[in-house]
Amino acid sequence: MSDRSTRALLLAAGLFGAIAVGCGAYASHGLGPVKGQRAVELWTTASHYQMVHALAIAAIVALRRAAVRGPLLPAGILFAVGCLLFPGALYLLGWFGPSALGMVAPVGGLSFIGGWLCLAVAGLVRHPG
Repeated sequence: MSDRSTRALLLAAGLFGAIAVGCGAYASHGLGPVKGQRAVELWTTASHYQMVHALAIAAIVALRRAAVRGPLLPAGILFAVGCLLFPGALYLLGWFGPSALGMVAPVGGLSFIGGWLCLAVAGLVRHPG
């Protein structure tokens, strides 16, 4: 993994983690009176998935630096795409209500699944030592 892709993934992990904390906090402390309980549920789910995958992106960088081989960069990219599409769609759905944008959530979910499968494949690759 190049230094540039490592920095980009770390940047993405940090930003997604910060957004997850901020949106999760707002869901717990202010969103309900403004948008209702369903919005709180959607934002809570979105922030949970976003945080889990922000941490997964950071772990991918650490694994790559530890010389683990396999499709780690594609896994990180798929997690990042998923972090944009799945939680993004849920945040928008919670704020604006149902719209065509809600249809991108499954694409984000598939990106998450693809990322985890890439990580699994990395576990099958023989490593030196």
